[in-house]
Amino acid sequence: MTEAVKQNELFIKISELIKTARCKTLKTVNQKMVHTYFQIGKMIIEDEQKGNKRAEYGKYILKNLSKRLSEEFGKGFSVQNLENMRKFYLIYSESEKSQTPFRIFENNDSTLSWSHYQILVRIENQEERDFYLIEAQKNNWSVRELKRQFDSALYERLALSRDKQGIKELSEKGQLIEKPADAKKDPYILEFLGLPEHHHYSESVFEQEIINKLQHFLLELGKGFTFVCRQVRLTFDEKHFRVDLVFYNRLLKCFVLIDLKIGELTHQDIGQMQMYVNYHDRYVKLPEENKTIGIILCKDKNQSLVEITLPESNDQIFASRYKTVLPDKKTLIEILNQSEI
Repeated sequence: MTEAVKQNELFIKISELIKTARCKTLKTVNQKMVHTYFQIGKMIIEDEQKGNKRAEYGKYILKNLSKRLSEEFGKGFSVQNLENMRKFYLIYSESEKSQTPFRIFENNDSTLSWSHYQILVRIENQEERDFYLIEAQKNNWSVRELKRQFDSALYERLALSRDKQGIKELSEKGQLIEKPADAKKDPYILEFLGLPEHHHYSESVFEQEIINKLQHFLLELGKGFTFVCRQVRLTFDEKHFRVDLVFYNRLLKCFVLIDLKIGELTHQDIGQMQMYVNYHDRYVKLPEENKTIGIILCKDKNQSLVEITLPESNDQIFASRYKTVLPDKKTLIEILNQSEI
């Protein structure tokens, strides 16, 4: 082993040690800050319970408290932030069913900062709020990613195809990928591609933009997905066909084929995907792997056409719409409620 190699190995070991220490330090700081804000929220509530409960009185107290704390400690103690701390305590107090920050800290698995909780406390529905907390924890979402997933109505998109028990499990366990249908969303939100809603673009351009933003696309696909390849050629009877994108899901232990359609879905598109799936099941997948899944991403679809084209027992092929512009959440939820699933 050369001296240069030895020095490089030493550098790598020390670098990893420093990175680990910094991560632990950041995690500890996050925990301390969240714990402190929880306690501040508790103190504000206790003070309100002892004093005048009128809304005007509460606003006066927070305004005065904000002024004095900001003079003493600087930024971070605006009236809005103090109100968030108050709300934080009310939501995550021991009397609630939700996990409190203390329980999270006891498990030593808290990765969420105060900025994460500022988003979470604004979610009124407890089941939805618990879902985003669990998913942000499990997937180590940044604040930006948490906000994007909330704005894109991830909870509603997943809850739409589930029964009451399935929705309850979302709030208690987060998203579980146990069967093919669990991996499906409708619609997929692809605003990160930068393609205008009414812009004319080809399927090849659509595909290339996905490849350019592959990391973002994998986040939108969900848990367990890894990219395999693009434009995979299938040949039989001297005829050639190409699958746009091929992924593998480690949780479902199967290939996932994605075909891109920039227009309305046709029964020919569904038949073509059925052929792709059959080919992979017969010639590509290993005996120990599960059946291949096919997802057709289309601009629009007729759900009745999809249902009559596919067998009633279908659990391999799914057709989902995509949107290249993220609508406001209210509009998006209206779109979901109008969907025929």
